[in-house]
Amino acid sequence: MSMQPRLKSFVFYWLPLLVYCLLIYFQSDYPSPEKLPSFKFMDKALHFVGYGVMGILFFRAYQTLRIKNRPKMLILLSIVSASLYGISDEIHQHFVPYRNADFFDVIANILGAVCGVYFFQLWVSQRGHAG
Repeated sequence: MSMQPRLKSFVFYWLPLLVYCLLIYFQSDYPSPEKLPSFKFMDKALHFVGYGVMGILFFRAYQTLRIKNRPKMLILLSIVSASLYGISDEIHQHFVPYRNADFFDVIANILGAVCGVYFFQLWVSQRGHAG
């Protein structure tokens, strides 16, 4: 692969994932914001959606690797990667003043990753068969 396609691949597939991971890290590194108007379980919904997006970004990035023709491995690796990042984010928050690690945030992160990857993979596979 020449430099130009590699650069395009990095910018289109890997850079969004890296930027997203950094955004989550920096957001988690600040003390919790004051209470904003919300609905019950809004925090868990945000975790679910956020890690659904992260799972999709991992899936897209991993499609550039040799495992792209192994859909089960691609799905599993994407879910595990997003979930591990979610776990590490909660551990990180434990050490940030006025923040705390929450087991149910971890569950929301994992479920979001599973759903995001599953539905994205379903969408990608249906687009491929639509032809």
